[in-house]
Amino acid sequence: MPELPEVEVVRRGLDRWVTGRTIAAVEVLHPRAVRRHAAGPDDFAGRLTGRTVTAPRRRGKYLWLPLADEPDAASEALLAHLGMSGQLLVGEPDREREKHLRVRLTFTDGGHDLRFVDQRTFGHLMATDLVPDAHAPGHGLVPAPVAHIGADPLEDAFDEDAFAKALRRRRTGIKRALLDQTLISGVGNIYADEALWRAKLHWARPTETLTRAEAGRVLAGARDVMTAALEVGGTSFDSLYVNVNGESGYFDRSLDVYGRRDEPCRRCGTPIRRDEFMNRSSYSCPVCQPRPRRARY
Repeated sequence: MPELPEVEVVRRGLDRWVTGRTIAAVEVLHPRAVRRHAAGPDDFAGRLTGRTVTAPRRRGKYLWLPLADEPDAASEALLAHLGMSGQLLVGEPDREREKHLRVRLTFTDGGHDLRFVDQRTFGHLMATDLVPDAHAPGHGLVPAPVAHIGADPLEDAFDEDAFAKALRRRRTGIKRALLDQTLISGVGNIYADEALWRAKLHWARPTETLTRAEAGRVLAGARDVMTAALEVGGTSFDSLYVNVNGESGYFDRSLDVYGRRDEPCRRCGTPIRRDEFMNRSSYSCPVCQPRPRRARY
């Protein structure tokens, strides 16, 4: 599933191609793509048609296109979650239709269209109201379905002290806490492993035992790895994650632990260990990240 860097790459591409353009028509080709829009496909299309897209925004793994009837007057948004295989693609409107095309938006200027392509149909789009941002008061509006999502580590409004305190209150394993999107959004399985390797902490370390400095190392590790991933377009393990131009990211070549079972740790040379974790995998270095005596899973 795309994590914060991959979704941010898509957001930047959308900013270039759709900001300031007015939606002419909306085609919903598969109702499952708008299943979270309770009023149905026709209402979804009606709420978007004729609206002008303002600068796209993102929180964690969600991104949205604020919709305005006039500049700086957005009260609604087109919210997108890419799920496992969702793609938002721009291109010439007369190009061949993709096999798994679910929703298509055209614009009044006749230029590049915007398509939502989703092979596995786990992603979704919806039109929704914007509400005040409870996690960052005074910093603008967020879509109502995202209001419970915590700020992400690349946001200016992210509160480091509040994060450290909340982390220690969780009384769970550090990796499980990092995957809790109400605590910190945008961190998934890949970047949690990478951040913990940078922080030299085992994924089962109890959160209540963390010092303020250790919590800071985890946060710094998450920011470092996500920033590095952004510079090369995110992480792609297959053809399902692409940016708006259909190009894959290359950060998988720079991963330090994730997916590197039995390969040498780039810091100490010890073979990387793989453990089962929440029906997924967790990768760590047995020397750099020693298992705590009292582990939490």
